Amino acid sequence: MNRKQLSNTLLTALTYLLAFLLFFPILWLLLTSFKPEQLALAMPPRLFFAPTLENYRIAILQSPYLEFLWNTLLITLLATLLALVLGVPVAYAMAFYPTKRTNGAMLWIMSTRMLPPAGVIVPLYVIFRDLSWLDTHLGMIVVYAGMNFPLVVWMVRSFMLEVPYGIIEAARLDGASLLQEFTSVLLPLLIPGLAATVLLSFIFTWNEFFLAVNLTTRSASPLSVYISSFKAAQGDLFVAKMSAAATATVLPVMLAGWAAQRQLVTGLTMGAVK
Repeated sequence: MNRKQLSNTLLTALTYLLAFLLFFPILWLLLTSFKPEQLALAMPPRLFFAPTLENYRIAILQSPYLEFLWNTLLITLLATLLALVLGVPVAYAMAFYPTKRTNGAMLWIMSTRMLPPAGVIVPLYVIFRDLSWLDTHLGMIVVYAGMNFPLVVWMVRSFMLEVPYGIIEAARLDGASLLQEFTSVLLPLLIPGLAATVLLSFIFTWNEFFLAVNLTTRSASPLSVYISSFKAAQGDLFVAKMSAAATATVLPVMLAGWAAQRQLVTGLTMGAVK
């Protein structure tokens, strides 16, 4: 084996090792969800045991899990939709009608996404209190749409810039209206990019915890907040049941990412290779 083959083998082994280390917490969570409660915290850990579905039955069917799941689905879907409705027109204007201030505006829009949640939670709480939006679906939809708005604008604009402007001009010369231009010309070319944008917005909203735990109590709380309080809900022995609830919560996002992996990779690499 020459030096190049050895380096490739070592690099491949290192890649598999890193992938395993990243996946190991999810694997351990999955294994714990099938353990009897008394074995969940056993030391040393038990790798061989009789699996049980009792944790899933209790965590999902005998708890308010489905209520919080409905909150999560409603808030995530509507927040992602609202972010697209607001962000795509802005991205269109920034891409096809740029001005000398466009780059500065884009940098400012993206800088709002970099702001740590802890830096805005106090004014957000005061505003939500005055608007009676605390612990409401509307309030969480608005705040999550605002959180994803910079991501939508930045990503969709970059995808639109990859569309040859001659195609847009040809459609306009043919008498296409603005709506026809977007739906018939731009949209088919943007599907991979929009799919990647929707999936990332969906994941960020689904997984968000800090804002939800501070702005909701029960009526509009998502699954992330519910799982964090699982100990109080289930008593002292809760680890296996909490693992079952967490696994059931992670599963939809993992399945969505797996199903849309081609569109996600295509969308995220648009324009990367000329």
